[in-house]
Amino acid sequence: MKEKDLLFFQPLWRRLAVTLFCAGWASWEWLNGQTLWGLIVSGITLYCYWTLFHTFEPRREPD
Repeated sequence: MKEKDLLFFQPLWRRLAVTLFCAGWASWEWLNGQTLWGLIVSGITLYCYWTLFHTFEPRREPD
């Protein structure tokens, strides 16, 4: 991720909002029988989780 992206996603609520939005969208596609879009958006959701939670390192304020 670029530095400006890391600054935008520092607050936890933004990371949660983006990931939950993608999960909701994926659920909507699966419930409506849109398998291709369900797979695509599920992949985006997994990428959001991986990037924004699993490997994300919040910036530390210098002491």
